[in-house]
Amino acid sequence: MNGDQLVAKILKKEGVEWLSCFPAQTLIDACAREGIRPILCRQERAGVNMADGFSRVKNGKTIGVFTMQTGPGAENAFGGVAQAFADNVPILLIPGGQPSTRTDVHPNFEAVKNYGGITKYMANMNMVNRIPEFMGMAFSQLKHGRPAPVLLEFPRDAAIAEIPDSAIDNYKPVTAFKSGANPDDVRDLVSALLKADYPVINTGQGVLYAEATDDLVEFAELTNVPVMTTLAGKSAFPEDHPLALGTAASTITLMSHRALEKTDFVLGMGTSFTISNFNASMPAGVTLAQSTNAGEDINKDYRVDFGAVGDAKIVLRQMIEEAKSQLGEHGRGDVHGVRNNIANDKKDYYDQWNPYLNSDEVPISPYRVFTELMKAVNPRDAIVTHDSGYPREQIVPFWPALNPRSYLGWGKSTQLGYGLGLAMGAKMAAPEKQIINVMGDAAFGMSGLDIETASRSEIPILTVVLNNGVMTHYYDHFPYATEHWGTNKLGGEYANVAQGLGAYGERVSSPDDIAPAIQRALAANREGKPALLEMMTKEEETTSKY
Repeated sequence: MNGDQLVAKILKKEGVEWLSCFPAQTLIDACAREGIRPILCRQERAGVNMADGFSRVKNGKTIGVFTMQTGPGAENAFGGVAQAFADNVPILLIPGGQPSTRTDVHPNFEAVKNYGGITKYMANMNMVNRIPEFMGMAFSQLKHGRPAPVLLEFPRDAAIAEIPDSAIDNYKPVTAFKSGANPDDVRDLVSALLKADYPVINTGQGVLYAEATDDLVEFAELTNVPVMTTLAGKSAFPEDHPLALGTAASTITLMSHRALEKTDFVLGMGTSFTISNFNASMPAGVTLAQSTNAGEDINKDYRVDFGAVGDAKIVLRQMIEEAKSQLGEHGRGDVHGVRNNIANDKKDYYDQWNPYLNSDEVPISPYRVFTELMKAVNPRDAIVTHDSGYPREQIVPFWPALNPRSYLGWGKSTQLGYGLGLAMGAKMAAPEKQIINVMGDAAFGMSGLDIETASRSEIPILTVVLNNGVMTHYYDHFPYATEHWGTNKLGGEYANVAQGLGAYGERVSSPDDIAPAIQRALAANREGKPALLEMMTKEEETTSKY
């Protein structure tokens, strides 16, 4: 067999069942012959986004893989990889590479010389006899420590080189090894949390990757500590739980805001505590504790008083046992009246926002669109994601994430158009789920042609385009250009575009028509067809910020 065939066989052993791709890349055919389904995207970034969405929903237990040609393929994929790196998503990238006789020749693009800032590990897989070694190292990096993209550049001469069939025999799939924290660190952290007057847990996606939601719920109930989530951590804690505060991101629920105002102790569980426009800021002067599997994140942006480095699930089990040793098997009751406070804050919150969520305005309020979507689907049976900009800011605080990975929050990098590929990858990971992607018209312009990928590949997702004809709020950045040349204006008939790309498409202009249109779109999904609903919305700048 040749190098391509060996890589394909190793991918199969590692559980890869489909391959996101764009040619020319001979690995595509080798994978197809191994029973790995190739899905051809319309643009490399979308293919990377698909691999990203798949890895997220699978919590990195199975890895999304994208392959592309050398040169322009690797160049076009860069943005998608940067987003996955920013959001800590493990994906495997296998670009073609220049033959060894053509390395270091201008202007040949070499991925290993250019992807260093947005990957965790890179190698030039330039010797066919070392392919198992390179692949094993790649999967080990993907399954240990902080999740991130890994890249193996695969030169043409190694891909076509011959190697004995027995080369695959000794390859064993990589086992993920995990560890807990120092017991003394756990004891000190839990003791401090229990002494605090109003502690809060801020939960990141480390809890999702560790599949530790049940453990987090148990610890929160045992200690009676309320829980908020980061944007990426949304769905790590059920938002219908009486201790749930909701999401604390660039937009924030009133419950989370008030909790941060009164807290004296914040535990970051499975979070990097990164200072970002898309994370809520931690209050000055409070005691901070942090648990993460990436020790390099300790004290990165905030100086923490207590730390516990290890896998979130294992550390939570340690914390539960430590809390029981200090409180007893049944924990403590509602010592600070936390649950009643949250219930009152939640009532205040929805009293403020119900006029938006139930608006009859024309053009349509985007908040009314979210309300109708929430009525139409069971949030437990759906996976929802957003796109960059106002769709994200508006939907994140209100969509009820009730079980793990029912919402894919993203945004430490905020590339327009990212959500469409993410949604397709999520559908590949969880075909039984209803997948919903909410994006603006600007985002559709970045990636909308991959609706055709969903149609051709029979990936039945629902895309909701909020079309207000402008780039909301951008006029603040170029007021003169907007006034004189309409630089913030956009145009298009996106439902018609979707129909032309093989999907169900419908434009909705009246609030009364939203619900029946959603039902028609969901029916199309059940028949195996992707759907796009173009909602003619107002330019809504009001968001949940306090």
